[in-house]
Amino acid sequence: MATFLYKMGRFAFRRRPFVALAWIALLVLAGVGAASASTATSSSFSIPGTEAQKAFDLLDERFPGAAADGATARVVFKAPEGERMTDPGHKAEVEKVVTGLRSGSDQVASVVDPYAGKAVSRDGTTAYTQVSYKVSGMELTDETRDALVAAGDEARDAGLTVEIGGDALQAVPETGSGEIIGVAVAAVVLVITFGSLVAAGLPLLTAIIGVGIGVSTITALANVLDLGSTTSTLAMMIGLAVGIDYALFIVSRYRAELAEGREPEDAAGRAVGTAGSAVVFAGLTVVIALVGLAVVNIPMLTKMGFAAAGTVVIAVLIALTLVPALLGFAGKKVFGRKARERQGQDGGEAAKPNMGTRWARFVLRRPVAVLLTAVVGLGVVAVPAASLEMGLPDDGSQPVSTTQRKAYDLLSDGFGPGSNGPLMVVVDVDEAERPKEAVSRVTDVVKGMDGVAATVPGPLNKAGDTSVVTVVPKDRPSSEGTEELVRSIRGAGADLKSDTGAEVLVTGATAMNIDFSQKMNDALLPYLALVVGLAFLLLMLVFRSVLVPLKAALGFLLSVVAALGAVVAVFQWGWLADLFGVEQTGPVMSMMPIFMVGVVFGLAMDYEVFLVTRMREAYVHGERPGQAVVTGFRHGARVVTAAAVIMIAVFAGFIGSSESMVKMIGFGLAIAVFFDAFVVRMAIVPAVLALLGKKAWWLPRWLDRALPNVDVEGEQLRKELGDDAAEDERELVRA
Repeated sequence: MATFLYKMGRFAFRRRPFVALAWIALLVLAGVGAASASTATSSSFSIPGTEAQKAFDLLDERFPGAAADGATARVVFKAPEGERMTDPGHKAEVEKVVTGLRSGSDQVASVVDPYAGKAVSRDGTTAYTQVSYKVSGMELTDETRDALVAAGDEARDAGLTVEIGGDALQAVPETGSGEIIGVAVAAVVLVITFGSLVAAGLPLLTAIIGVGIGVSTITALANVLDLGSTTSTLAMMIGLAVGIDYALFIVSRYRAELAEGREPEDAAGRAVGTAGSAVVFAGLTVVIALVGLAVVNIPMLTKMGFAAAGTVVIAVLIALTLVPALLGFAGKKVFGRKARERQGQDGGEAAKPNMGTRWARFVLRRPVAVLLTAVVGLGVVAVPAASLEMGLPDDGSQPVSTTQRKAYDLLSDGFGPGSNGPLMVVVDVDEAERPKEAVSRVTDVVKGMDGVAATVPGPLNKAGDTSVVTVVPKDRPSSEGTEELVRSIRGAGADLKSDTGAEVLVTGATAMNIDFSQKMNDALLPYLALVVGLAFLLLMLVFRSVLVPLKAALGFLLSVVAALGAVVAVFQWGWLADLFGVEQTGPVMSMMPIFMVGVVFGLAMDYEVFLVTRMREAYVHGERPGQAVVTGFRHGARVVTAAAVIMIAVFAGFIGSSESMVKMIGFGLAIAVFFDAFVVRMAIVPAVLALLGKKAWWLPRWLDRALPNVDVEGEQLRKELGDDAAEDERELVRA
């Protein structure tokens, strides 16, 4: 592989105008496709194999046009102190709002009058109207949302308190500031790392081109492939991070080759042949992690994973072709002016050991102490993960200043916490002998269960084979009590089926969230086994070792568990909540563990491959195991540090989002990369390699023969280029 990539790098260097124009043409083509495509809405959300999804599908079949899984909104009214919502003046204002909502948008399916629907609290101070839409919250137009928000303005002017809850106000989280912050920090870090504006600008430019092509392609195909508007967020986040990192690796190696006296074209070829090999395999680990999301069997996550993986592939191809092409334009300007003058004087870099060298030597002197300190430290941080509670955020987790949270609190005070997440018990009486009696029986059984505040049986559909019983829990939607109630109703379904012939299915937004969380929990171990297993085989192929990939996988698991512990401490327990702008603590988002495993594993392997490949390269070329570790850190520590800081900056930029989910994802990924790069890769890896010595590179002979030699460290390339012979001549001269 190294030889092939060497030739590719030289070709791109020589044909740089053609290569650069080809990528610019792709960017323009993707941009034109994105500009001409219709605006994306959202990917249709479904959870195959769950009872909640089965019930929704049944409702779509039995109640055509009802849009059972469409968006909902609750417009909550509260009378001024000492007055009641049943007062004639307030009642008239509410009826105006109801009329306005019905005529405000053609996306509205139904609006329930609070007085006809018995949605007035017992003390008469609070009332609410339920608005159902034909489409999901992400598919609502801005005009529909504006009409919803404006509906209560007149009632506010009349003295009523009006707040709006529900997923109808759900909007695509605005991204942009996070990326801007990340790019700004990346620029500063790159300038400090390279000491050259040209070298610093190359990774930024190529990463932006790659992200532009990837996101534009996703936008162009969003409606055709049902990708949705949220898919590009993950692709942008991952594409920007890996795009900068991969280009950074190539540019850094190019500078090192120039410093050894190579001609620019040869240096570009060698950089792509060696660091490019690491980029290819690092990219493959990221792709495996993202594509592996298909194991969860949630179409939305599968599409997000494939789209983000496509952006990573683009980043790899750009690093292997566009980066060496741009290096051809830059030449030796990748060094700062002072560095170029110094090179001209002494012909190479200063002999003074850099920080990476000094740190590696320190670890080699005290490997046990460093290893124990790192492992114990991460273990302590991971302790809160034992108390992990997972769920999906609802309006109760919104900041207290938002109208959704205010509506949530008004409903809780007036009607009880469970009114914010009623359950839909679908009763299929197609095989029941007495349909109405079966529905009545189901209602009575559910009404007598612990945790039920109220039940409201609905009429049978036109065909007389299906009914929906609305169940209001006593507890809030995201509580353990409500989850236990859902399990109890489903558990009673078998007995009700045998007694009445009716099939009972529980659905609704609350039940859907519960099923989603359960599905994510069930998929975590299979996903972890698949991703880590495939990556283990890949790393074994790269490093020709059994213990190095095993150490890489175990170190990754330690960093992920520690990151989950930090997430629990901040977002569930509320530690340092003010510092990170967490206004409301609660359960950790249910997709967080599997999301962190997928994304962080792929990114963490970047550092592992780049850092340890350089060690393997030095070892293969004759250095002692300890000296190979020092060599790897001398050449790679500064680059890996810069790459990690850049990636942390990109993810940390999302912590400032007002959306709790985006904030949690940004914090979790940033802290996980910090732990993995600076504790696992910089401390645990050299300590373990120091303790293992030559055993670290052990591979059974039968396995060595079975595995193809991909020559990531460039041993075959060095032979073809005559480097070994040249080195022997230099040794003879020295002798």
